[in-house]
Amino acid sequence: MYLFHEVDASSATAVVRARLPRSVADSLLLAADLTGPGGAAPVPGAGSTADLWRALATLAAHDVGAARAVEPHLDAVAILDQAREAGEVALPARASSSGRFTWGVFAAEGPGARLVAELVAADTPDTPEASAAPDAPGASWALIGTKPWCSLADVLDGALVTAWVGDERRLFAVDLRQPGVEVVPGAWHARGLAEIPSGPVVFDGVPATPVGEPGWYLRRPGFEWGGIAVAACWYGGAVGVAGALLHAAVARDPDPWLLRALGVVDERLADARRALEEAAVAVDHGRAVGQEARLLAKRTRATVAHAAEDVLAAVGGALGPGPLASDPAHAKRVADLELYLRQRHAEKDDASLGGAVRDAALAAAARDADPAPVAGAASAADAAPAAAGAPAPAPAAGPASW
Repeated sequence: MYLFHEVDASSATAVVRARLPRSVADSLLLAADLTGPGGAAPVPGAGSTADLWRALATLAAHDVGAARAVEPHLDAVAILDQAREAGEVALPARASSSGRFTWGVFAAEGPGARLVAELVAADTPDTPEASAAPDAPGASWALIGTKPWCSLADVLDGALVTAWVGDERRLFAVDLRQPGVEVVPGAWHARGLAEIPSGPVVFDGVPATPVGEPGWYLRRPGFEWGGIAVAACWYGGAVGVAGALLHAAVARDPDPWLLRALGVVDERLADARRALEEAAVAVDHGRAVGQEARLLAKRTRATVAHAAEDVLAAVGGALGPGPLASDPAHAKRVADLELYLRQRHAEKDDASLGGAVRDAALAAAARDADPAPVAGAASAADAAPAAAGAPAPAPAAGPASW
């Protein structure tokens, strides 16, 4: 089932359609080829963001697990591209020499697990941190501790990993095939995305190279864009689940309740698709930076996640337990998507979106209430402090997009 009927033959979406992978290994080869020399995958914000997200959605409609393997690699390549724009980036030796080096992004935190980065001298790894300046020539870093939620760490070549440096998190590039990296066995028991184990990894003094300044990873505009790319995968996964309902409606004389479910699914998928398309335009036209980017990402992810949840409910209610019990492909799609959606923090993220909407409205009201002053135009009333208990001016009704 294709999400988009007409795409350019040289686009990333067209490449994905022609190479729908059948395994994690195939997915990682596809990811490396998409970003290798002459690869079709664009970086977000460069004019073809919609194609990037369509490719991920197309992949997820085929197999959510495949999209879950490819998306972090594309995100890592985009992060490194942004880092190069901000300054020089030194990568692990194998990443610089290998044409098919595959990346993950390990940035999650979890209770009872903490990864720190310690500064050591270049020639003597046991030299105390105080003897080297953080970014001096020849300085080197080592990762020590445990990082949770490290997807496919046992098969990837490397990862971009956040680690604590004092009170801030900093991003590091690390080769996962070197001594000191231990993937904790037996930690993944999920029924969904079973082929994408995402357990903890222990780092024991593993050399790593910094990517950006402390805090840069979370401050850069692309952080929010990467979150929307995940939502594109959710959307594609929902399209895949919806395919079972569409097939049932076409294959037999449908009852009114099945048709109602199909209408609901079509409506919700259209909502999600429009949200992603609008977000891609905003990213490519420079309207998704700072506070605008945070609001856009929260809103788009919420729209797509709620749409996907509604699709799961409508399809399940209309088709009953039969496909879940007898159709392994459909059962996998449902289990994969349900787990992937839990990457979003449900009502907590809805509240965060509400806070972002409020912040945007207050900022707009402050701008409207503070026009550029005209020389000599201020009156005594303008200069007088507000009376105690006077109500604050009402903010605008909502963000400009309402």
